[in-house]
Amino acid sequence: MSLLHPDFGLIFWTLVVFLITLFILRKYAWKPILNMLDQREKMIADSIAAAEKVKAEMSQMKLEHEQILAEAKAERSRILREAKEMKEQIIEQAREQAKEEARKIMEETREAIERQKMAAITDIKNQIGLMAVELSERILRRALSDPEKQEAYIKQLVEEVKLN
Repeated sequence: MSLLHPDFGLIFWTLVVFLITLFILRKYAWKPILNMLDQREKMIADSIAAAEKVKAEMSQMKLEHEQILAEAKAERSRILREAKEMKEQIIEQAREQAKEEARKIMEETREAIERQKMAAITDIKNQIGLMAVELSERILRRALSDPEKQEAYIKQLVEEVKLN
């Protein structure tokens, strides 16, 4: 017996054993194997769908993250711009206030100088008046020590009053 040229009996019994094995496998093992393969295929499909869903959710989360990041950057820019404007406004207010205070101080200083000037002028006028009265008194005492000079001076004064 050679394996390259098998006998009819060997082929027959091999075919019978194959058909019996096929029948037993088909009746008892084929359906569970196919069911298990279907379940595995379904599980793989579900896993792929879940992975795609997770991937879509991750994309959505990434978009939301980028949007939140962009909003945060915009908010930061707005806050910085407002802070800069507020700083400039405060500086400008301080400048205006300093100018106003300087103007008030200058005005008060001018008024004080004017008051002191007027006081000095009044004081000088009073001193000049006192000196004039004192000089006049000395001159008149000397000039009017003689009765004839007194009479001549009175006549002169009367003449001057009449002319005016």
